[in-house]
Amino acid sequence: MTDLVIRRLLIDMETPLTRHWNGGDAFRTAFFNALSMSFPLGEQFFIDSVKLGLQTLSPELRERHEAEAKGFIGQEATHRRIHQLFNQHLQHQGLVNHWEGRIQHRLKRLEGMEPRVWLGLTAATEHFTAIMAEHLLSFEAPLAGTEERLQLLWRWHASEESEHRCTAFDLYYALGGDVRWRRRLFYIVTWHFTTDLLRQTVNNLWHDRSLWRLSTWSSGARFLFGQGGLVRELFGPWRRYLHTDFHPSQQDDELAHEWLAQHADRAVPVNPPQHRAAA
Repeated sequence: MTDLVIRRLLIDMETPLTRHWNGGDAFRTAFFNALSMSFPLGEQFFIDSVKLGLQTLSPELRERHEAEAKGFIGQEATHRRIHQLFNQHLQHQGLVNHWEGRIQHRLKRLEGMEPRVWLGLTAATEHFTAIMAEHLLSFEAPLAGTEERLQLLWRWHASEESEHRCTAFDLYYALGGDVRWRRRLFYIVTWHFTTDLLRQTVNNLWHDRSLWRLSTWSSGARFLFGQGGLVRELFGPWRRYLHTDFHPSQQDDELAHEWLAQHADRAVPVNPPQHRAAA
């Protein structure tokens, strides 16, 4: 199992965001704003899934997974709090969070379903966040020109997503999950995540009055499909989840550990690990 460190991010979240905080780019700003809008409820769902899974395990298995699960919960709770503060600025700018309502609707449909379904959905979504995190840590372009505090926020979040990418996946299998359902739930998450992200991005651009500008969509095309673009770079990592022998630990997390080590004065550990176990 892996020791997961809970950190306190030391950045200013009171100063308002500029409208196009991501390097002055309307599309990139709308895209990252959309992601942030999904995080508070999404992170709470991940927390609830891991808690539910942990409670369902036998005492022996619970003891094996408990420390990592608590670290996961602590990290996700911190992400949720920071993005609640971030999203308050978006609300003050007049943006409307429609994604949150769709998440709430789906959560109601999950009531009464077994913990493996919750964990399978969480593991699938965590794969998305982990591969997007790796992209964010590998390329400068997604946050080019962004002020330091917001670069810190997004790369801190990305690094911790990479760090805890195995937790829900391992709990899913500890509860007897199988490959067939893992793939099925991944397809469901892929559809909802990508369509919701696109819909919220477009809605953000509409409220921002940037939707019909040629510069918005030329930037979006470069960001998504250009050299080093998100879709081009992530299709291969996305497909790996469908492999029978896939495990999240197969993804290299060295960039995340390097970033966290280099920024330990800004992302301050509150529960330093006793040791680092292999993922």
